Amino acid sequence: MTKSPRVDVVTLGCRLNTYESEAMRDLAASHADGDVVIINTCAVTGMAERHSRQAVRRAVKDNPHAQVIVTGCSAQLSPHVYEKMPGVTRVLGNHDKMQSASFLPQIQEKVIVSDIAQVRESAHHLVHGFDAHARAFIQIQNGCDHRCTFCTIPLARGPNRSVGMGEIVRQVQVLVDQGVKEVVLTGVDITDYGQDLPGTTRLATLVERLLAHVPDLPRLRLSSLDPSEVDEELFDMMQEARFMPHLHVSFQAGDNMILKRMKRRHLREDAFAFCEKVRVKRPDAVFGADFIAGFPTESEEMFAKTLEAIDICDLTYLHVFPFSPRPGTPAARMPQLDGTLISARAAKLREVGATRVARFLQTLVGTTQDVLVEEGGRGHTPHFAPVSFEEKGDPLPALGEIVKTVVTGATPSHLLVKRI
Repeated sequence: MTKSPRVDVVTLGCRLNTYESEAMRDLAASHADGDVVIINTCAVTGMAERHSRQAVRRAVKDNPHAQVIVTGCSAQLSPHVYEKMPGVTRVLGNHDKMQSASFLPQIQEKVIVSDIAQVRESAHHLVHGFDAHARAFIQIQNGCDHRCTFCTIPLARGPNRSVGMGEIVRQVQVLVDQGVKEVVLTGVDITDYGQDLPGTTRLATLVERLLAHVPDLPRLRLSSLDPSEVDEELFDMMQEARFMPHLHVSFQAGDNMILKRMKRRHLREDAFAFCEKVRVKRPDAVFGADFIAGFPTESEEMFAKTLEAIDICDLTYLHVFPFSPRPGTPAARMPQLDGTLISARAAKLREVGATRVARFLQTLVGTTQDVLVEEGGRGHTPHFAPVSFEEKGDPLPALGEIVKTVVTGATPSHLLVKRI
């Protein structure tokens, strides 16, 4: 019996990459005439790019007879870096990786990277399942129309392009029919969803449509939100029981001068108001946030403002990036801080984040929680608190199911739960 070609995908970076990886898995499998390994790279920081190159070298070493295809944001920005790496079969840009023809084995071009700035449509693909994932990520838009001074993502992803609501609803319905219990709406800048579509379509419109037209979807989550762009309609939708009470904020810094130098669209007061409004609509909400440690010109007083902002907003989950200058960005030309100082500030933020997570988890001991079951006896609560099942010989609940549990204890990083 002939063995079917194997298609493996290594995903680095954001949730949007996770969605795109599953779409590429399907595209590559439909054309593969041999084993294929796809590396979906990230370029959000210098460290992310180093990890991407390491992943390519590892894939070539571990799969000497496979086609190795490199794509993603790092490949879009620096295609010839990957073209020169031994063992790489093909380099695809972010637009090209979503085109079926890019995976035809007979194509001779090694580098296929379109001008992403000229792309005006967001390629959408019906993903029929998420390999080894209990939740599904759905791309609702791609690209970004804004130019933060530290960011290369608009160069890697192009302008804002939204997927039509009807297509999104159709994708979610198919996934729910297959048994998916939780869907995460993702993109580069989802609060800009619908700006390029006819009429008055916005993110709140999409959320309302999904909850109304896919009534069997138990859980809906949103990925990172810009606090300056959430409208009253979306705040109102947060009261819906199937809208999960965990929101991630693209905060970046707590000092207004640094936010201005980043060319962010919000001030610290806007983020404070966002968290306050959410808690009025959803008192049990918890927040995660992105922060950049050691942005150019950041003084000790400015850094202290970030620590203060974390307390004022009562943030729980902190996603910390040590600043690294991205070539060609305005921030790379600003006065840079010493690397040791950047690392120390990042470590301090992570320490604060770990303390806040541990404190939050302790508040949940003794409560009942509906847990989405993931691999290896793990899962997450509606507030995205990580859990581990204590079954002691009993079979673990089925992957992808939502089960009612009681929280029996908490470690600094996760809850311990038992099924009721």
